[in-house]
This record gives sequence, structure tokens and C-alpha cells, in this order.
Amino acid sequence: MSNHKLLQTWRWYGPNDPVSLQDVKQAGASGIVSALHYIPHGEVWPLEDIKERKAIIEASGLTWSVVESVPVHEAIKTRRADADKYIENYKQSLRNLAAAGLKTICYNFMPVLDWTRTQLDLEMPNGAKALYFNWTDLAIFDLHIFKRAGAEADYPAEIVAKAKTKLETMSQAELDLLRTNVLMGIPNEKEIELETLRASIEEYKVIGHEGLQKNLAWFLASIAETCTELCIKMTIHPDDPPYPILGLPRIASTKEDLVAILRSVDQPFNGICYCTGSLGAGTKNNLVELFEAVKERVYFLHLRNVSKDEEGNFFEADHLGGDVNMYEVMKVVTAENSKRAEPIPFRPDHGHQMLDDLNKITNPGYSAIGRLRGLAELRGLELGITGNY
Repeated sequence: MSNHKLLQTWRWYGPNDPVSLQDVKQAGASGIVSALHYIPHGEVWPLEDIKERKAIIEASGLTWSVVESVPVHEAIKTRRADADKYIENYKQSLRNLAAAGLKTICYNFMPVLDWTRTQLDLEMPNGAKALYFNWTDLAIFDLHIFKRAGAEADYPAEIVAKAKTKLETMSQAELDLLRTNVLMGIPNEKEIELETLRASIEEYKVIGHEGLQKNLAWFLASIAETCTELCIKMTIHPDDPPYPILGLPRIASTKEDLVAILRSVDQPFNGICYCTGSLGAGTKNNLVELFEAVKERVYFLHLRNVSKDEEGNFFEADHLGGDVNMYEVMKVVTAENSKRAEPIPFRPDHGHQMLDDLNKITNPGYSAIGRLRGLAELRGLELGITGNY
């Protein structure tokens, strides 16, 4: 049994991130989670670029611990005719990362869109701002802005009615903002175009849930030898939110999904990024039970919290507030960590925009002070459970 603590990390978007590496050090993290977001999806990450980013991080006295994310090109997710080229590029990026000593890689297999929210500044009772997902607002986007064929069948009648009523009260500026929020994607990367989304939805209609599962298994089988040879651990990020949206299938949303992914290519490199926020938004997910089912292959942790209502709308709550019982989660996480030769990296995922950050331009969910608060709370919770100073 080891007595090391979880590895405290912090997501940093690179030199353009409003939060500096000096800020990260003051927050108390020692590891950095970063990626080369400026490289177009599907292109090889050059070794020199990787080394440059690593050198910047290390010059500040920190360590690049996890790569999040190396994006999986849509050609792979859909297994188009040119997919093999992108598989080869992916493998080369992995080789280059391993050559720089980077061995823990996060990725997702969500079709087209990354995480999806309908509002980025929901005001909390204390004046802080949080990210929010609301089904009525998504229906307004889907039915009345995007105008997806057959979309109405995907929503309960009461949500369709609420969307119609609310639409009548919204200004053009509010509709434009909703469109921007839904299509946002990752900071420093471009937003998705409506026509691209429309074409992709048609493509995924043919592929379906089972087809997407098979394509993920094919991707993992294709990189298995490279990952094993280089001692790389791949960690799939759960779907966010963890249910089908806009007619797109989801395959990493539940315990059954994650167990199926691990079994599809049952090798040690094939692992999970355990995200309590994404999984916690699922109304049927038991977070402790889910962790226990996959814990031996959890190589990265995102710890954050959500509060849901009876419709399944949710906002991102304080790290120790919300529906996820973080005390019970931290108990099983630290128990597993005590068995590891190397500590599991975790980051305080997302955080409220609060205090002085309310007056700054920040990446949605990634302001400094809200995450500093989350890291401090999670660190204290871990210490209270383990007594490990």
C-alpha cells in the first residue's frame, strides 16, 4: 500500500490562457494538463512543438502530466474512406508525445460537438456564475434556430411547448447568444458551423449507436500496439452531457457504456477518464458504483459537481455541493490510489466565475479563482479521509 496523495493538476490552455503558470503554482497544483489546440484536428503533433510546450511548463517549475486532449478526427469516428490516414497521424502524434515523456492521454469520442451548454453565465445566489444546460433552451436551438428535421420527436411534449412559449419572449441577441453557446466547442478552437453540424447529423443517423461503438473499438484496436509498445495510457472522457443530443448518438454515458468500452479492446492501455461532472449529470448514474466497476483502468480524474432538477436540466455546482456525493467518491478514489505505484492525476474540473474573475475575460468554466477554491476543497477532503499529510 502506498501513502502518496492524488496528483494535483490544473488544465492550462497554453501561452494564451488568461490564467498564468504562476497562478497555477499559487493555487497549489504541481501538474499541468495541456494540449496543442492550435494544431488542426487530424494533423500530426510535431515533436518540436510538444517539446516547446513542455519546456515552457517545466521552466515555471511545473510538470506536464496529462495531455488533454489529442482530438480524434471525425473521419475516424465515422470510419470514412480516408480514416486510415488519420489513424496513422494519430499514432505518430502518440509516438512524438511518448518521445517527450508524455504517456497519459485524454480523448473523447463524442460526435461533432465537445461538451455542450446552453448558458455560460448562470448567476448563483451568491453572485458567482456557472455553466448551465437547459433542455428547453436546447429545444429552442434545435427546433427553431437549427430546425433539424424530425427533432420534435426527441423531446417530451411539455419541453416542446415550453420552448415555443419561451421563444416568443426572446430577442434576436438572446437567440444569437444561445446559438453561440451550443456551438462553442473548446477554447482556442473554432466553433462548429451549422451546415457542418447538419451534414454530420445525417452521417451519424446511418452509423447509429452500435456503429459508433464499433468505430471506437476499431480505433482502439488500431492504436493498441503503438500504445502498448510506448506504455501510453489512453483515457476516454465521458459524454457531456451523458445523453444523445441533436440526434447524435452517445456511447460513453453510463456504467454499461464504460464497461463495454474496456471490454471491446481488453488491454491495459485502454482506460477511463472518470469525470464526476459529466457522469453526475446522468439521472441514473451511481457515481460510486460506476467507479468501482472500472476503477482498475481509471488513469485520470476530473472532479466537479452538478445540481440537476426533475427535468434533467443541470448547472455546475460548487465542487463539494450538488448531487454528486464527493465525500463518498473521494473515499473510493483514495482507496484505489493507495494501491497504485504512481498517484492518479486529478484536476478540479471547471469552477465558478467568482470574486475578481467576474471582471475578467475567462475561458468558460476555466477561471482561476473558482478552480482554486475547488482544488483547495478537494485537497482538504482527501486529507480528511486519508489523514495523509
